[in-house]
Amino acid sequence: MPGNGDDDPDERTAAEDPAAPGRSRAATSPRTADSPTGARFTRPGGMFSSLSVRNYRYYFAGQVVSNTGTWMQRIAQDWLVLSLTGSPLAVGITTAMQFLPMLLLGLFGGVLADRMPKRRLLIATQGAMGLLAAGLAVLTVAGVVTPYYVYAFALLLGLVTVVDNPARQAFVSEMVGPKHLANAVSLNAANFQTARLVGPAVAGLLIAAVGSGWAFAVNALSFAAVIGGLLAMRESELRPTEPIAREKGQLREGLRYVKERPELFWPLVLAGFIGTFGFNFPTLLSGFATDTFHVGAGQYGLLNTAMAVGSLTGALLAARRGAPRLRGLVGAAIGFGALEVLAAFAPGYWTFALLLTLIGVFGLSFNTSVNAALQLGTEPAMRGRVMGLLVLVFTGGTPIGAPIVGWVTASYGPRIGLLACGLVSALAATTVGLVLARSAELRLRLDLHPGRGGRVVALVPRTPVGAKPALATAC
Repeated sequence: MPGNGDDDPDERTAAEDPAAPGRSRAATSPRTADSPTGARFTRPGGMFSSLSVRNYRYYFAGQVVSNTGTWMQRIAQDWLVLSLTGSPLAVGITTAMQFLPMLLLGLFGGVLADRMPKRRLLIATQGAMGLLAAGLAVLTVAGVVTPYYVYAFALLLGLVTVVDNPARQAFVSEMVGPKHLANAVSLNAANFQTARLVGPAVAGLLIAAVGSGWAFAVNALSFAAVIGGLLAMRESELRPTEPIAREKGQLREGLRYVKERPELFWPLVLAGFIGTFGFNFPTLLSGFATDTFHVGAGQYGLLNTAMAVGSLTGALLAARRGAPRLRGLVGAAIGFGALEVLAAFAPGYWTFALLLTLIGVFGLSFNTSVNAALQLGTEPAMRGRVMGLLVLVFTGGTPIGAPIVGWVTASYGPRIGLLACGLVSALAATTVGLVLARSAELRLRLDLHPGRGGRVVALVPRTPVGAKPALATAC
């Protein structure tokens, strides 16, 4: 996109209209077209380059506050249910109630995100989440809360998240455009992981001092930061996608759109396997802490911290790269699964904690890569539905994978449970990688004398002109 600055309101017009004033010859070149395979999308930028966009700075600042509040509520909610019932099963039910709507209705949330202006939709959903947190705070502080109230609020929060999540994912491109999209996705992940480090600690102090209800109240107030950031944005500097008209068959249209594009379909398949089986750490880490290494609550918390530090590191490393290639996405997934397999055989607590840090790095790298690759490879009118599919397969699989992993862990021990998760993840990634390479007509080249700037191992087209050049370039 041409223009001297990211805050230039004329930048979007010049990018969309070839005849617009100020459009440079570089912008009309096929190598710099707004496609996920253009050369400039693979050029690394600064780690915080997307923060040069004024609207995104407002959004990012609001998310810092809101994400911290969200993690506070997660800890306070689990502690409240545990204190009311004394049952870990009740905590699992609460989690299931929050994720079940995504499994059942996630696709419809993506359709709604495509039908409505995303900024206004986010103001509504963030406001609804704030009201739910405030309602739970009032019930808890008043001393009338019961487990069934918590289940109900978790279910309502899940229903709002069905719409909020795909809209929020797709809105990033409207703020920063393709140029900074991959960087913004990575910074969003870093933002979330930073809150993951800070939020639980603050929640623990607040719960100990005044009780869980006030943690909910703080979370309710935190949504004001996001809504304020959204309201403060300059609409002229956004790149809004025209909402699609309400018609029958739009859900099927989204599914067909993904099915016909292997560069979208196979990353979604891989995300489904990784999300359903690879990311079941709450069940696994508690088993390793109590049954394998026989440590207390403090050491258990340190395992979660180690993984959060790794995830934050992975997000910041991803922010330094340009737009992801599919080979990097698959490689991160293979590394993630392989590290889980190694961690299953970790001889001691500290070795296990170190491997968890590396698992966090590769897991977050995969998360950010698949998010950015799907957004860059999707037409704007379809982006909400595609991101709804991503949220569905990645987080909606939790109610399916968690009981399976829990049963394996309870029956055969946490080491076997983690080993199974790692093997499934690595096998799924390897299979998807082979399918993509075959579809793109790529082959593995080994060159023991690559010369300067060359690679010893590289994927190259089988023929000078591949049958699927777009997919081959994306790989």
